[in-house]
Amino acid sequence: MSTMQALVLDRHNGPLELVEIDRPEPGPGQVLVRIAASGLNPLDTKIRAGAAAHAKHPLPLVLGIDMAGVVAAVGAGVDAFKPGDAVYGMTGGVGGIQGSLAQYACVDAALLAHKPANLSMRQAAALPLAFITSYAGIVDRAHLQAGQTVLVQGGAGGVGHVSVQLARALGGQVFATASERDHAFIHSLDATPIDYRKTSVEQYVATHTNGAGFDLVVDTVGGASLDASFAAVKHFGHVVSALGWGTHALAPLSFREASYSGVFTLHPLLTGEHRAHHGEMSYEAKQLAEAGKLSPRVDARRFDLNSAERAYEALLDGTARGKIVVDVDATLAG
Repeated sequence: MSTMQALVLDRHNGPLELVEIDRPEPGPGQVLVRIAASGLNPLDTKIRAGAAAHAKHPLPLVLGIDMAGVVAAVGAGVDAFKPGDAVYGMTGGVGGIQGSLAQYACVDAALLAHKPANLSMRQAAALPLAFITSYAGIVDRAHLQAGQTVLVQGGAGGVGHVSVQLARALGGQVFATASERDHAFIHSLDATPIDYRKTSVEQYVATHTNGAGFDLVVDTVGGASLDASFAAVKHFGHVVSALGWGTHALAPLSFREASYSGVFTLHPLLTGEHRAHHGEMSYEAKQLAEAGKLSPRVDARRFDLNSAERAYEALLDGTARGKIVVDVDATLAG
């Protein structure tokens, strides 16, 4: 096979066209992956619209940041993977790197990890960006310790529900803001839900921390949620967010002598720096998943390359209950 099918976008906000393109060949340090499933993220919709200046992806482009699949071939110098291995990772879809809405992709081996044995390809494809973003904030920046209190803003969302599980796995006492419809789900993750629509920051800080504030606040929403995070953090506490753009008053943070850390998950993909750490974090996720401490929530609806437009609609219209995943190869996706 010298060609493959891929969804190609020729203009921003244009249609995703299923076409035949050349199948790539792995260069030194690369792995050719037969893609089973592609996990969609809100960022994909922004890239498609040309509204993500921080994640420029020149046209024509193939979207899809997250993937899971099977190694088809390896390039020179790759010894961590072999043909037939089940792998997953956050591997492209930004910065001119081909994404995962295609039958095959050549990816940097440093970005990959072996798939968790107890997760399907669909589940694995839903995990990389969410886990890497969570781990970078909770572990790399905030150094969460067992027994500390953690508030996750948007705890039922794609990054949020993974952050809740990671914080619980590390021994945190976890609380999460969510709409009432998701409170049972938050409870199922062994965390305490907070109805942010009915409860003010001052009220939930008083109720759950006796007014002291949370040791760590993980913001996965941005905007007003980040402002609320500055008001909810404990004295000398820590706020982390991957959505720190916009205008924010830092006085509430300063009065608490608290710290803020930004997370830019795309940096290794866009610059080539620290890519090995992405692979390392994916192996951390594998260990947690296989220990029963991490399970991604996947929307039950099934989409393939022919119906991917509907997958994007589901991502935009707010109907998704979990991560949206496209089955690129139904025989492998599970």
